[in-house]
Amino acid sequence: MSAGHITSAPTPREACGSHVLADLGGISPALLRNTVALEAILVNAAKAAGARVLSAQFHHFGGEHGVTGVVLLAESHITIHTWPEHRFAALDIFMCGKARPEEAAAQIAADLRAEVRNVRTCERGFAEPRLR
Repeated sequence: MSAGHITSAPTPREACGSHVLADLGGISPALLRNTVALEAILVNAAKAAGARVLSAQFHHFGGEHGVTGVVLLAESHITIHTWPEHRFAALDIFMCGKARPEEAAAQIAADLRAEVRNVRTCERGFAEPRLR
């Protein structure tokens, strides 16, 4: 670096959103087959996390099989897929703006009474710094 050269710190960048993946285990198989209960749990968690629910779609695969469901949010989505035979549910929660996906994941895990919780969060994309 030559004398007189001035460097500046990099401008901080904001993530576009946070993506939470949660593996939840030890859940009641009956609950993991219950589309009505699962939809209510995910919708309530979305609202508690500050997200705006646009729609929801849940499907039970019949008999002893599980459920797949999605809650479409203005801030993105929450999805769930369940395996009652393994007492397991996989969650995918992506939110942008001021919504709090980690809070939604914690609320869902509590409402499902999950005995095992493996939660991972990553920041997704980076927006350019805002011009003033």
